[in-house]
Amino acid sequence: MDQQQTGHAPTWLHRIESAAQFLGRGAGLLREILLYPFYVLYQMRLEAASATWRIPRHIGIIMDGNRRFARNLQLDSINEGHVRGADKLEDVLNWCEEAGVEVITIWIFSLDNFNRDPAEVKGLMELFEKKILELVEHPRIHRSQMRVRFLGKVEVLPEPVRKAIANAEAATKMYSRRVLNVGVAYGGREEIIEAFRRYLRDQAAKGVATEEIARGLEPASIEPYLYTSDLPDPDLIIRTSGEVRLSGFLLWQSAYSEFYFCDTHWPAFRKIDFLRALRDYDRRQRRFGR
Repeated sequence: MDQQQTGHAPTWLHRIESAAQFLGRGAGLLREILLYPFYVLYQMRLEAASATWRIPRHIGIIMDGNRRFARNLQLDSINEGHVRGADKLEDVLNWCEEAGVEVITIWIFSLDNFNRDPAEVKGLMELFEKKILELVEHPRIHRSQMRVRFLGKVEVLPEPVRKAIANAEAATKMYSRRVLNVGVAYGGREEIIEAFRRYLRDQAAKGVATEEIARGLEPASIEPYLYTSDLPDPDLIIRTSGEVRLSGFLLWQSAYSEFYFCDTHWPAFRKIDFLRALRDYDRRQRRFGR
């Protein structure tokens, strides 16, 4: 089937990938060598075409697959997969800037992730502290005037991570050209519950009766209390690693988002994968229920 109909790799690239997989079975390096020049040509083709695409203003990304990536490559530890994933974010932020994306929301750690092995959680917290502190002095953050914000129950994080978060937010609070939202200790259901709690407390403080609160309740009542209240809802949500679900990511805000699910594990996410997602978004007809 033709590429324009499927939205996946063109037929010629699919055939080359299949041949390389057969020839390179058990030898991943050979496969990469065989495919490299064709990927370069394909990426150039996508980059040229992207000049005419409708680009999402706000992209949400569920960065999934660090652990599977580490296992597949037999890395020394699972945390090495998380390190590779953190490094990959650098590339993706560059690609978003090149494409003209104004708002990026990433999910790096859920509330449920606290249930993982304590050694893995400890390694993640140390990685978060290190990477967040790097944002404070990162040239790209300041050159592109990117405000960095953190979404979630930050108060449950270790103190060093909380301090790093405070430093990063303070160092970028004056910027408004671009926004990077980082979901850490984040859960979509918890965000909605907390928004309702804050709304109800405000109404009670104003002396509004319960029946009157219920009668006047509508989506617009709650939206100002969400973490992303001053930002547009995500136009496109990308999830890597082949999982086809949101797992609680931006549940309220994603009501009319377009979704793109990619089989590639997050640390192996390529610019080709990113451009395919943008191309797929450009082809969608967004009706917003109309």
